[in-house]
Amino acid sequence: MKNQRTAGVLLHITSLNGPFGTGVMGKEAFDFADKLERMGFRFWQVLPLVPVDQSGSPYCSVSAFAGNIALIDPRGLLEQNLLTEEEVREAEFSGTVYQSQHSFAREKRLIALRTAFSRINDDIKAHCEIFSQQNPWVKDYALFMALKDFHGEKPWWEWEEKFARYETAVKNSGEFKEEIEFYIFSQYVFFTQWRRLKEYANSKNVYFIGDMPVYVSKDSVDVWSNIELFEIDEKSLSLKNVAGVPPDYFSQDGQLWGNPLYNWKKMEEDGYKWWLKRLGCAMKLYDKIRIDHFRAFASYWAVPAESKTAKIGQWKKGPGMKLFSVVKKELPEADIVAEDLGLFGEDVVKLLEDTQFPGMRVIQFGFDPNGDSTHLPHNYPKNCVSYVGTHDNNTILGWLWDASEQERAYALRYCCYGGNNWGEGGAYSGSCRAVIETVWKSASDTAVVALQDMCGFGKDARMNVPGTTEENWTFRAGEEAINSIDEKYFKEINSVYRRMYIPYQRKD
Repeated sequence: MKNQRTAGVLLHITSLNGPFGTGVMGKEAFDFADKLERMGFRFWQVLPLVPVDQSGSPYCSVSAFAGNIALIDPRGLLEQNLLTEEEVREAEFSGTVYQSQHSFAREKRLIALRTAFSRINDDIKAHCEIFSQQNPWVKDYALFMALKDFHGEKPWWEWEEKFARYETAVKNSGEFKEEIEFYIFSQYVFFTQWRRLKEYANSKNVYFIGDMPVYVSKDSVDVWSNIELFEIDEKSLSLKNVAGVPPDYFSQDGQLWGNPLYNWKKMEEDGYKWWLKRLGCAMKLYDKIRIDHFRAFASYWAVPAESKTAKIGQWKKGPGMKLFSVVKKELPEADIVAEDLGLFGEDVVKLLEDTQFPGMRVIQFGFDPNGDSTHLPHNYPKNCVSYVGTHDNNTILGWLWDASEQERAYALRYCCYGGNNWGEGGAYSGSCRAVIETVWKSASDTAVVALQDMCGFGKDARMNVPGTTEENWTFRAGEEAINSIDEKYFKEINSVYRRMYIPYQRKD
């Protein structure tokens, strides 16, 4: 394929419109793929597709491999004659469509899936068995979820001793045979629906950029079944240090994530098999993989487990090219984007140079009136993905309102916006368009805009505020918002700035 400048849209599946309390992998997703094709976008970027935590975060999951069952479209189960029309309607949400109802969606999807599971035939059972053989991780996940249900959702280190220890739990797994089969079936349905969506989008020349968190949750099947690969005391099951980042742009106290840290020495001993499996599975899901907090592979911030903030900690050396040399050898087709935002160091710069992975630039970070930031578009290298804003950023309109007068004045001047109505939102917001076009003009190979900025939304539409746990991950776009997108405008700027995706046709 000929090397081309391209553009993408950031919109998580949960943020799609639809009747089920959160966006699903159904008609609305297929329609959005059509819309992206019409506008000349090549990429659709999503957040992690894994199960979310109680706050709706896809960055703190019970599994790094499994799919979020709340994204399953009940209408797909109707097509398979596993649900009735009435049962599909029972999964619908009657309240506001502007916020994802994660708990509601998961509860209703479990009910629908259990009903569907009770009706599966031998053919579906055979497909589930094939799926299980092709995805060895799913058996451990299914056992973990069955045990979590059995123990009333308690974290695994609070389970009965014979189940808290992975090896003995496997020996006693026969007690949960039907529940294990149910959770395997649920994942089979998820991945079947995702494969249909991905194949359809790819047929429209729309490709998925997926998101992979560096760390996993302690209360996850990944840690429970691989304790030796993490910095965990195998006797007490306690953590000494946890993951986070020191104070930065997003938080004065740093960000205390609390995830277990990897035992990189142990991982090196077996040739980083766990990472190869994880990346290999991600390559099946996505066309391009964005690795969140990539700098942790160079060096990572280790915070004492008892600390209340991330201010206190120390930098420790990551695996660096030891890992990525193996990745490049075993998974040469892996298309990786390195999220290299935040605090930098020479080791991170060196790792990016050695891997040759494209990094990221975010225009919002660049508007220091007295500086010449790497996040200003005139400094973007060709080998990078440039963003109007990420899921962790304010919307452009929200940022303009919250910025200091000096920052805002510089931003508007830099983006050649001369109007006096910069604060007006909506799909035709002149100030938002000026910022978008400034990113589109840059030399970066790929430029990405969030749907919120395409619609000119304010800060109430942002997806996440780093360092906080309340009222995040709920943004949804109503049908009228999706329809309000000015397709003609985005097709025009994709064309003018040579980001319009045109399939390369070989001349014989």
